This record gives sequence, C-alpha cells and structure tokens, in this order.
Amino acid sequence: MNVSRAAKLEAQGVRLAFYNERMKRRLPVLAGIDLAVAEGELVAIVGPSGCGKSTFLGAVDGLVKLTGGAIKVDGRIVTAPGPDRAMVFQQDSLFPWRTVSRNVMYGLELQKRLPREAMRERAAQLVELVGLSGFAEHYPHELSGGMRQRVNIARALAPDPELLLLDEPFAALDAQTREFMQAELLKILARAGKTALFITHQIDEAIFLANRVAVFSARPARIKAIIDVNLPRERTLEVKLEPAFRELQDRIWRLIEEESASMAIAG
Repeated sequence: MNVSRAAKLEAQGVRLAFYNERMKRRLPVLAGIDLAVAEGELVAIVGPSGCGKSTFLGAVDGLVKLTGGAIKVDGRIVTAPGPDRAMVFQQDSLFPWRTVSRNVMYGLELQKRLPREAMRERAAQLVELVGLSGFAEHYPHELSGGMRQRVNIARALAPDPELLLLDEPFAALDAQTREFMQAELLKILARAGKTALFITHQIDEAIFLANRVAVFSARPARIKAIIDVNLPRERTLEVKLEPAFRELQDRIWRLIEEESASMAIAG
C-alpha cells in the first residue's frame, strides 16, 4: 500500500531515550522508527513485551519528547498534545459522577467551541454511533466493561480528532467481550471515517483489526517488519478460522519470537 500520497501520520527516524538517574546513563527506547499511516487506515503495532510500543504511541500523542527525528500529523510536526489526536487507554477512566452523555461531552466542554445544545446533540450522535442508545443517562457503574470502553471511544471521538490512538483498549476485558469489541471497533471506525494506530499484545487482534501490522524489534525498538493484511476489509470473527489468517498469525509470531529470544540472550 502506498501511504506516502496521503499520509495522515508520518514518523521519521523517531529516536527516544530516557535518562536513568540511578544508573547515571541514558537508556535508549526507540532507535529510528519510520512509519506512515494513510488516511482511513488502521495500523496495529505488536512486538515483544517492553519494547517501547506504548512509549511510541505516547510520542505520537505529544506526551513524550523525542530525542531525535520527527512525528507529523497532516504534515504538521507534533510537539505537544493537540485536538487532532485522541488517546484511548486500557482502563476506561470515565468520571463516575457523570452520565454516559456527560462523559462524552467532557472534551467538548474543555474546548468551549460549541454551544451547550450542540454539545448535547454531538454526544447523542456518538452514543448512538457506539451502540449505546438508551444508555445516555446511565452512570459508569451501571455499565459492563465493554460498554464503558464504548463510552471511552465515543468520548475520544467527540472533539473530531484526525487520528485515534488506542493503547490496548480491550486488554482488561474478558475474552468473549474482547472479541465482540474488536468487531464493533471496526464498525465504529468505518462509520466515523477515522484513522487509527492500535497497540496490542494479541497477534490475532492485530490481524483482525488492521490494514497493516507493524512489528517492533526488541528494545531499542526499530521496525522489524510491516505486514500487509490481505483479507477482506469487512471482517467477521469467522475470518480468524481461515488458513490465510493463521498463516499471518504464524508469520508474525515467528518475528516476535526471534526478538524475544534476542532479548533473553542479551539479558
């Protein structure tokens, strides 16, 4: 896939290191990440545990300062968090004292760009988009884990960001709910027309969701491989039973296993 013609996100030679005060030295985390994500595309990132996937996502969001290289969204260099990006974390982090509707409105209230009635309309549209019609006035404790993550996604979409960043958003869910939410996320993103970067430890989840899967090497991370997921974009969970899906799963697992083995040897 040629993403250079309409890249929503570009990471160019991204390097990042943290200074360890106790050890009195810099610890490299990212060692030259080059990645482009096209408009409307979902790219999943997988790799060995601790390789720097979430750190990279934080850098894309502008939460982490780079040591070198650049990250651009729509050609603009990222230097800090901004309304063109929205993050969805593993925990839903909803305000327990706010209803579903008012949780979704939170980012709009901070922006103060819309009148109150327009914010309510936008929240109602998003509550319907994520499949929670009838639950707008419920509180988080009255919802299941999967429903709370739907609210979390709706809240992230409310300010209409250009890029949605998802850091293992389904990791805390049970296996059945997780699979259901994978299918629902594809529907939500297709309806909203959003570009997304998705971090996961689950290879099958990455393949099911993504147009392409970027495999990170062991730390300090580089791009070991970018795998095209040549499966029909309208996916049902049955696709996980197909031989082509299993082949992709085995291929990516072998790449990660090589990196995990190198980490063990280095350790």
